[in-house]
This record gives sequence, C-alpha cells and structure tokens, in this order.
Amino acid sequence: MHQATNHDPLLLWSARFDRLAEYLRHLTLGEADAMATGNNATLNVTLPSDREIVMRRTFDAPRALVFEAFSKPEHISHWWGPAGATMPVCDMDFRPGGKWRYVTHEADGNDYGFRGEFREIVPPERIVWTFEFEGMPGHVSVETLAFDERAGKTTITTTTVFDSVEDRDGMLQSGMETGAAESYNRLEAYLKSLA
Repeated sequence: MHQATNHDPLLLWSARFDRLAEYLRHLTLGEADAMATGNNATLNVTLPSDREIVMRRTFDAPRALVFEAFSKPEHISHWWGPAGATMPVCDMDFRPGGKWRYVTHEADGNDYGFRGEFREIVPPERIVWTFEFEGMPGHVSVETLAFDERAGKTTITTTTVFDSVEDRDGMLQSGMETGAAESYNRLEAYLKSLA
C-alpha cells in the first residue's frame, strides 16, 4: 500500500487540484494583460489537447544567444530552476542521442533530479528532448522547444506531449508554471549579463 509523505509527488499533485481553476483564470487574465500592455515577460500557457501543454515566452535577445543559453551546461547552471535554486549537477551531451541530467537544490532544502535524452537539435531553431522527473520514474514526456526571432526578440515556444491526460494534469498541478516562469525570469536576467 502506498503511504503518502509530505514530499510524495502524488500527494503534491493531488493537493494542487484546487489551484488549477484559479490558475487557468489567472492565465486568461495574464494573457489579456500582456497583449494590452505589450509586456513580453509574461509566460503564456495553453492546453491545446488533453495531453499537451504549450508555454510561450519572449526574450529581448537574439535567437542565437537564447539558443546558446540552452545548449551549454555553463549557461544552463546559471538560470535553470526556480528562484533561489542552485544547480549542483548539470550534465549534458548536447547532440541527438545524447543524455542530460540536472539536479536543482531548491530553497526548501531538497534536491530534485531531472533527466532525458536529446532527440533532435537544429541550431538555432529547435531542440527536441525527453523529460523525466526522477521522483516519478517512468513518466516521460517529449518537449519541443522552438526558437523564433523577430525584430531582435526571441520567442520560445515549448510544446510538451505527455503519455496520458493524468500525467499532463499532474504536471499542471505540480506548480510547474511557477517554476517555468521563475526559470525564464532568471534566463532573461542571465541573457542581459551576456549581452
């Protein structure tokens, strides 16, 4: 029998059901506010199907620089993860078939591991990789990151496809939107330091 603990991912996912409706309402308002104000720093999240999450964010940096920030461990270790996190492990073999593994040490004092394999790399346009949270082994999603530049700004569109609607909903309820938004805020600041 499965016994829940405070750090049990299943408990964490189920405990966030109540946040989902509020979050989706916030997304709708956030997208409207971003369009009205022209604020590109908003992470827009949509659910185009029952097994997908699409996230979109625009950065004030050229595509080649943004792509590079995703392709080298010395860059990723500076921005990947939520606010206050450090990355004691950032291993990646950036080539099709190459493996990657990141471990973040977060403000709550816990370490969280993530791993996957690069499936496709088209510099500076696209990266396709698998994504697995080590705390939930066997739940592997496929992410496609598309990099599109217009007028010196780069929009990253990440499409994540899950094996099931339960996996997709569990990811939504895990707080991933907050972590992704904080990572992208850190990336924006890091890109400015490289310019």
